[in-house]
Amino acid sequence: MHEAAPINPWVALAYLVAGICFILALRGLSSPTTSRRGNRLGMIGMGIAIVTTLVTHVPMETVGLVLEGPSGMVAAIGPVFARIDIVAIFEILAAIALGAVIGLTIARRIAMTAMPQLVAAFHSLVGLAAVLVGCAAYLNPGAFGIAVDGIIFPVSRIEMGLGVAIGAITFSGSVIAFAKLNGNMSGKPILLPGRHILNLGTLAAILGLVAYFTQDQAPWIFWTITVLSFVIGFLLIIPIGGADMPVVVSMLNSYSGWAAAAMGFTLGNSAMIITGALVGSSGAILSYIMCSAMNRSFLSVIAGGFGADDSGGASGGGEKIDRPWKRGSAEDAAFLMSQAEQVIIVPGYGMAVAQAQHVLREMADKLKAEGVTVKYAIHPVAGRMPGHMNVLLAEANVPYDEVFELEDINSEFSQTDVAFVIGANDVTNPAAKTDKTSPIYGMPILDVASAKTVLFCKRSMGGVGYAGVDNEVFYQDNTMMLLADAKKMVEDIVKSLD
Repeated sequence: MHEAAPINPWVALAYLVAGICFILALRGLSSPTTSRRGNRLGMIGMGIAIVTTLVTHVPMETVGLVLEGPSGMVAAIGPVFARIDIVAIFEILAAIALGAVIGLTIARRIAMTAMPQLVAAFHSLVGLAAVLVGCAAYLNPGAFGIAVDGIIFPVSRIEMGLGVAIGAITFSGSVIAFAKLNGNMSGKPILLPGRHILNLGTLAAILGLVAYFTQDQAPWIFWTITVLSFVIGFLLIIPIGGADMPVVVSMLNSYSGWAAAAMGFTLGNSAMIITGALVGSSGAILSYIMCSAMNRSFLSVIAGGFGADDSGGASGGGEKIDRPWKRGSAEDAAFLMSQAEQVIIVPGYGMAVAQAQHVLREMADKLKAEGVTVKYAIHPVAGRMPGHMNVLLAEANVPYDEVFELEDINSEFSQTDVAFVIGANDVTNPAAKTDKTSPIYGMPILDVASAKTVLFCKRSMGGVGYAGVDNEVFYQDNTMMLLADAKKMVEDIVKSLD
């Protein structure tokens, strides 16, 4: 065991303040009404952490005049002091500036529809950073103060091994999640033969090698851990289908936090430990809550869809149903909603793609002006990341008191005149209740089918939801299909209401 260097009390205080800001940021982000304040507190906390780390970790140079006497005694003439290594601080500030420019450019240009894949991409960068820090610490442990005569302390080997493993899993898993969310890969589960044995064997090998790494720091052990971790991240995510992708995004967020925390121990940085632990634990809790909302097993999802049926259950219910259906127009929809006492709007990913949230709020405002009660129903996994629909509606300044979660509004559909579904398929699909072969079976849904009239807005009858399952609601007697771009259709409804 090595003795930790004493921590400057002011540094500890600064990191403590940063940690408190992060905790308050998470608290603020739990509600739309306080989310802006939460973001600001998070930014303040990160600013404090970065400045404190720069001040305490920038290399210093000793400056002064030193003379050696006849007896070998060393005497200093004039003041001996430390100054900042200008080259090092320039490199650090240049890297920060480059990252800031990239971040600002992405933030200004990214569309809300691309936010899920952006989050997945950011998670991959956190994982890759953890791997690179771990590799640097392994290749030059003396610079990190974790070795004596080249022998890395056993506790540091544990931190390093786990940090690199979790970081590599986060990176490769996030890359696959990005590819699925971005359409570069199919959203359907990719089930490899014998994947359960392969996954368990690989995970067991990684854990065994991490344990062996504490006894022997041979290069082949470290690099084998790294390679196997990259591989298992890939294997864990490809069997997970589109219906479970919001949970995957949340889960990878948790992994990135734990990777950062592990590297915080390696670097001896308490701010990284605090931040990583907060992100890791909050991401894990959110993943568990979302699994409960979807009636999914938390362990099966984080194990790469462990419970999926290799015999074809992942694609069950994907065939398109050939039945009669009714087509409506914007004028029909405007008339039905203007005559209703209550309209419940159900937004989904199709609304996000069309960027229809602003005109949708305009439509709701016109209906309310005519005495119609308007509410919004949000499914926990609507869209492709947690809270996707809530963010879009908040962007359009939809009043928070009109937005309801599934458990709070589901019972109202049977007493509702019109359910207006705009681009939401899987979260309204009765197959989740009736078809045991469906990949969404067991997931709670919004019971739009029980409304007196269902107005279902989608581009065409040819497409199915992200889970690849056709929706029986399309063919019900009380359903009218509004086939068009979501934004264009709502704009035409607004004109008809005028």
